[in-house]
Amino acid sequence: MMVAKYSVIVLYIQSFIRETWLKRYGSSPSAEMVTLMWSFIVSVYSIGGLLGSSSAGYLSVRFGRKKTMLLANIPALLGAALMGLSRLCGSFEMIIAGRLFSGVCGGLAQNVHIMFAGECAPRNLRGLIAITASTSIAVGKFVGFALGLREVLGVEALWPILLTANAVPVLVQFLTLPFFPDSPRYLLIDRKDKEGCIKAVKRLWGDGDHMAEINDMMSEQKAIGGEKAKSVWDLLRDRAVRWQLISMFLVISCMQLIGVNVVYFYAYNIFTKAGIPPDQIHYVSLGVGTTEILSTVLCGFLIERAGRKTLLWKSYTVMALALGLLTVTLSLQDSFFWVPYCSVALVFIFIMSFGIGPGGVVCPLITEIFIQSYRPTAYVFNGVINWIQLFMLGLVFPFIVEGLGNFCFIIFLTYCLSMAIFVFLVLPETKGKTMLQVMEEFNRLNYRGKKGQAALQQSNCSVVTVTRL
Repeated sequence: MMVAKYSVIVLYIQSFIRETWLKRYGSSPSAEMVTLMWSFIVSVYSIGGLLGSSSAGYLSVRFGRKKTMLLANIPALLGAALMGLSRLCGSFEMIIAGRLFSGVCGGLAQNVHIMFAGECAPRNLRGLIAITASTSIAVGKFVGFALGLREVLGVEALWPILLTANAVPVLVQFLTLPFFPDSPRYLLIDRKDKEGCIKAVKRLWGDGDHMAEINDMMSEQKAIGGEKAKSVWDLLRDRAVRWQLISMFLVISCMQLIGVNVVYFYAYNIFTKAGIPPDQIHYVSLGVGTTEILSTVLCGFLIERAGRKTLLWKSYTVMALALGLLTVTLSLQDSFFWVPYCSVALVFIFIMSFGIGPGGVVCPLITEIFIQSYRPTAYVFNGVINWIQLFMLGLVFPFIVEGLGNFCFIIFLTYCLSMAIFVFLVLPETKGKTMLQVMEEFNRLNYRGKKGQAALQQSNCSVVTVTRL
């Protein structure tokens, strides 16, 4: 939000809209029309992300994880080409279309990448490997900030090149990903290709005895019993995944309710109040981006030691405290000279807690709490809810800020505190456990009462039998 509001690139694109409109229609557009066109450019990315997320489940099962990631690069390249040529063709509509295609790639690739990484990793490195998605997102934000500086591409003549910068990692993936195998779990469980699974495991993990991991996959395959990938309706109504769905919705799908976008929104005013010149704010933003990168890297080192549950509830607690103190310091900004510096410190504490906790930990969770038949649909549900929440928050957030001012943090503080309690009391630990062991943990929540206990015993017996086989 802060970037969208204050980046000089916004001014260049709005100026381009005015010039194009004047050449095309012979009159200057109204300020409201320019704002409307810019709103389309901003919001259409979320629409594309929603479309991409909703198709991730079908494509990842139909074509496999690796091929789906390669397919996701096609709309990314098309979007980059449209945005890069928009000025040459004199069409701001091409920027809108380019943003739509880029959103499709973002929604599709993000879901499939996390699923692919989690399924390719051995059990003891599952969290660390999956967190690479969060680190990549943080690096992408940092690179976007850096390229947008005036000293790099943040000048009027080069903004079309800046909009095509996402084509570089896309081309790198196009050239390198074909040499990697597909997910071993996908090959064994969905394709029933045991030989291909063993080859993929050896290529990914090197030589060694990996039969224990392969046997875990075979146990999961037998537990599924040849069932095809489930639909969203199956996910919503099946009692066997009820608490997995609740946990995914509260912990993963509600990332927009944590308040990270709100902190970014207020960061500009906070840094200005601390005495940082407006023309230096972008460099401080690079510091915020660096903090997010370092925190996700730190999360990668901690997640297999401390565990998912511990990192989550402790980070949520620290974030709630940071938001509460930030509410106080923002209300007392002009009371003492040192208060603005406290606000700046709280921003960095919040961003670091976010990266160490939910920003990084949520990446492996979907892979770990859902078995293979539900996993693609779970990623679809998560992606769709996330993009809808992002779109809705973008619509209502200005009104929340206008109505509550600095006290808008109370809403997000309440959510963070509630999630700390939920994770501490309810969410099972998944560190170092097989998918079937995690399923047994959730079965104790899914099946309660006398009927539930009978169903639980039957389910556990079948799982034990399959594991022995």
